[in-house]
Amino acid sequence: MIPFAELKPQYLSIKGAIDAAIAEVFDAGWFILGKQCAAFEEEFAAYHSTGNIAVGCASGTDAIHLALRAVGIKPGDEVITAANTCVPTVCGIAASGAAIVLADVNNDTLTMCPRSLRSAITSRTRAIVPVHLYGHPCDMDAILTIAQEHDLKIVEDCAQAHGASYKGKKCGTFGDAAAFSFYPSKNLGAYGDGGAVLTRDPAIAEGVRALRNYGEESRYRSVTEGFNSRLDEIQAAILRVKLRHLDAWNTARRERAARYHDLLSGGPVALPQESALATSNYHLYVIRSKQRDCLREHLSHNGIGTQIHYPTPIHLQPAYTNLGYVAGSFPISERACNEVLSLPLYPELSMADVNTVADAVCSHHV
Repeated sequence: MIPFAELKPQYLSIKGAIDAAIAEVFDAGWFILGKQCAAFEEEFAAYHSTGNIAVGCASGTDAIHLALRAVGIKPGDEVITAANTCVPTVCGIAASGAAIVLADVNNDTLTMCPRSLRSAITSRTRAIVPVHLYGHPCDMDAILTIAQEHDLKIVEDCAQAHGASYKGKKCGTFGDAAAFSFYPSKNLGAYGDGGAVLTRDPAIAEGVRALRNYGEESRYRSVTEGFNSRLDEIQAAILRVKLRHLDAWNTARRERAARYHDLLSGGPVALPQESALATSNYHLYVIRSKQRDCLREHLSHNGIGTQIHYPTPIHLQPAYTNLGYVAGSFPISERACNEVLSLPLYPELSMADVNTVADAVCSHHV
């Protein structure tokens, strides 16, 4: 059996350091907003180059929510994101009080289509949330140009993009702010929920710090209506250990993706495309097939785990029928949701298993 994902081997590879980091937290006896969180924030910010500021929070969804509020989004404003994304993206937008507006994606990278984005802008649009889906950067040059033309804020959704880069610059450093998730399956994953907002603007950072902790300016003095959304000390300590390995793990993902590319080229499926300006972290390796469901069943019968990211676009989710879109509103997103299939890909996956998966894909005949 080749599982779609397996987290235990990674833990075992750094078990000593992880266990020591957790023990350090218990020895200190301080569990919320302490030295570990502050140190991780400094290290995560520095990882993205000098001048950045990171603020830990409870999840990637909260990071989107708090970042949007911190850049000035208010109820009644419109925020545009991609129709082909995970629901947490729009949960974060909705939590800010903004109206959700969608744009279609490019057919090659399945990231936000600048042309569709431009057509979605109205007089109420105040921000854009581009999603670096599967770890592949969006076309940030085009998105930044549109944002500047219309005086719009940008909050990058980097939930899947830890360490990915566009034109040599890391994702999360292009917009006014960026939201990261540290869900356990991410390239940089905690052992529980966690998230962070990244920005170069001290005012935005201070806004997020207040919002994550009841709106407090100082202890028991709330200057704005806030929330409870804090990155706890245990998760921060774990993330500090794992951050040191992120680049090596991303390299391992890219090596396995390259092997898939070599073995599957010319085969029965469409392969993920990487823009010439982008360096994907290959959070996911997503192929496309018009016989996706049949192929998935074939792989399952061969003991290979797969997932679908994602089976239903946002506008066709039952929870979001109120947005006013219908089937056909975003044809590229809709077609992708019927074709995409994620193959096993994680740093500890053996090359022999990559070969086995690829052989099984190529042996599928409809």
